[in-house]
Amino acid sequence: MVASDTVPVGIRRPDVIPLRHVLPRLFRDPTAALVEFGERSQGEVVKLNLGSFRPYLVTNPVHVQQVLGDRSGNYVRSGEGLFWRPIRRLFGDGILGEGQIWSESRRILQPMFTARRVEALMEGMAVTIADAVAELDEPARAGRPVDIGAEQARIVCRAIVRALFADRISVADALRIMAAQDAIATSVIPRVVVPFAPLSVPMPGDRAFRRAVRRIDEVLVPIIRAARDAPADGDDIISTLWQARTDDGRQLDEQQVRNDTVAMVAVTTETTINVLTWLWPHLARSPEVAGRLRDEIDRVVGKGPVTAAHLPQLRYTRMVLDELIRLYPVAWLAPRQAVADDVLGGVRIEAGATLLVSPLITQRMTAYWDRPEVFDPDRFAPERSRGRHRYAYFPFGGGPHQCLGMHLFYLEAQLIVANLLKRFHLQPRHAELPSVKLAAALRARERVELHLRPVSR
Repeated sequence: MVASDTVPVGIRRPDVIPLRHVLPRLFRDPTAALVEFGERSQGEVVKLNLGSFRPYLVTNPVHVQQVLGDRSGNYVRSGEGLFWRPIRRLFGDGILGEGQIWSESRRILQPMFTARRVEALMEGMAVTIADAVAELDEPARAGRPVDIGAEQARIVCRAIVRALFADRISVADALRIMAAQDAIATSVIPRVVVPFAPLSVPMPGDRAFRRAVRRIDEVLVPIIRAARDAPADGDDIISTLWQARTDDGRQLDEQQVRNDTVAMVAVTTETTINVLTWLWPHLARSPEVAGRLRDEIDRVVGKGPVTAAHLPQLRYTRMVLDELIRLYPVAWLAPRQAVADDVLGGVRIEAGATLLVSPLITQRMTAYWDRPEVFDPDRFAPERSRGRHRYAYFPFGGGPHQCLGMHLFYLEAQLIVANLLKRFHLQPRHAELPSVKLAAALRARERVELHLRPVSR
């Protein structure tokens, strides 16, 4: 008789990173700890000992592709699992969920984010962004430093509410939503760290979470109801959701429209606002990169305004953004739950197990990147990108759940960067890079304040 714990031929037991190594490092520097766990795994599937919770850590691009892409039907975003359960309390079922409701939301919303559709929005966004950037002339003339994170939020909100929400949401209300989402991103962390705690058991952050959700609903629910009560033929997100029909011909209910609207506000704003915050300190520390970036913008754009037609020619700008989001993927964690038993990288994965997939880890591992700690946009030059595994770089996820807003991010961010550098010299007040804050969405822990000096014309 074969003992019950015998490992079948070709299957190995995963190495376990012990609790005494995991917890102290996570508490001391969680970002460095996660990358260290990835390096320690050497690309093999391993387990993290978090006490009673022992998820599998998946870092190898081949295995990541199997989880997020090839076998995505077996690795789902479980509403009751790590990370998704606390997030589900904000977004509910819908585009950030799983199953039939997710499938319907994806079918309804995906046409709004095709490359052709997003590019059609760019001319209007270019004007809106240029006008919003021009409002920084006043603090620049006064010599007053600006909180660039707050200014980017203002610029992004103005562009997004006009392009995707037809000004149904005011910029002031959009900024209120951003502030609430920022509070939520931090408040859910205790629930993510202790995923087995029942929702009925109070946890730190719960009260702040509920307050922030109420603030979001106070803004959005009346707007959603007004759009339902005064139907229009518009193609903004809220009108599109109300005009849509489910697979069996029903109109979406208010809750699903609310859930998808909240999700769309988040996914169309958070990445651009948060990731660009790190750009300016990196440029101050990398004058060669800053010079090449400014030279490209001057050469491509010239003396006129930045337009949508310029964006395909801003190739180095795109490389800078690629490198920035390699280091700081806002959607830094993509946990999955196994539906059925499977074998991944020679390790048996049991049904119900949690797997941790993280672009923050894989995109900083020396096994897949040369000098990954260095800010080097040239690593995304065509000749250096050739042969790189598709899932060595996945800041927007992959497979059926790949982020709808990916194309929008690149074009919008190019417009913002080009307009800012065309108009100003930007110098951080402090030389240090802001540290990474691991929240529901990655963000800078410290504010980044910049001195702006008008470019001589």
